[in-house]
Amino acid sequence: MTDHFLDATGLKCPIPVLRARKAMKSLAIGDILEVHATDLSAEMDFKNFCETTGHELVSFDERDDMLVMKIKKI
Repeated sequence: MTDHFLDATGLKCPIPVLRARKAMKSLAIGDILEVHATDLSAEMDFKNFCETTGHELVSFDERDDMLVMKIKKI
């Protein structure tokens, strides 16, 4: 298992999810993608993304004005 990082700060919906989808394609099963985003709608977007793709939303955190999500490729 390998951890990967995607900086989506400053990007508005739907760009963070689209970039995450693209990044997930190159990951191996079991890898984790950590996404940092500042668009508050990203919380619902990433929950929906994981539900529709089958990936696991491992964690969701708010740090100051930033959302931090960890997604495991299934």
